[in-house]
Amino acid sequence: MTNILKSGILLMALAVAACAGEVPSPGMQIAYDAVLRNGFTIRHDHQEKLQNVTRLYLSADPANGFVDVPTEEIVSFEKVEIPVPPAAAPPAVTSSRAEVDGFVNAASDQHSVDPDLIRSVIKAESGFNSRAVSPKGAQGLMQLMPATASQLGVKNAFAPGENINGGTRYLRDLLVLYNNDMAKALAAYNAGPQRVAQYNGVPPYRETHAYVARVIKDFNRTKLAAKQNTKAASPATTHKKQTPAQAKTQAKSPKPAAPVAN
Repeated sequence: MTNILKSGILLMALAVAACAGEVPSPGMQIAYDAVLRNGFTIRHDHQEKLQNVTRLYLSADPANGFVDVPTEEIVSFEKVEIPVPPAAAPPAVTSSRAEVDGFVNAASDQHSVDPDLIRSVIKAESGFNSRAVSPKGAQGLMQLMPATASQLGVKNAFAPGENINGGTRYLRDLLVLYNNDMAKALAAYNAGPQRVAQYNGVPPYRETHAYVARVIKDFNRTKLAAKQNTKAASPATTHKKQTPAQAKTQAKSPKPAAPVAN
């Protein structure tokens, strides 16, 4: 009885081990390579034997296609792990520049961040392309990483309104963290707060230094242009025409000149 029990436990353990062998590593999925006599391999999801032919299904869904190979041409099957394909991104929402400016102004009011700074960040991050995706996976106008977007409650990083609101909130948090030190906040936005903490300031990365300089330069240029436009739009000071008597009086009693600073 004891031997039977031990055998049952052993078989159960072997079955569990066999099942565990089919469990892929995190972020991976199992596929198979059919090794052919000619040295080629055909990667597939699963196979089915049909008389003298083995049908290799290219994906889990048979509707996506298959390849029929003579069974005698297949030397072996090898199990491999491949990365799980990324989930389809939510569709990008197209917005005009006027609508984007509206989202920027709304986020600025809500999170108390200068709208010109938000626009400068968007310009540097994505060039106002709501469909932008970086090689590292950052998405949308303000290039939010999926994990950051999730923490900020952004469900669709390709929707301009959501992206700008979430990115502005993150930027506000960084400005607060660094006591409104714009250079440090922008460096953290680009390279991560952990890098700023590691180097006690802007990290020595060429990309980060260029990014910080580009955003600040664009921000300052915008502010200077706005100041010049305001000055040009202000009405010129008008002078009342003097009567001959007033002019004669002023000529006799000239006002003292204002002191000049050395």
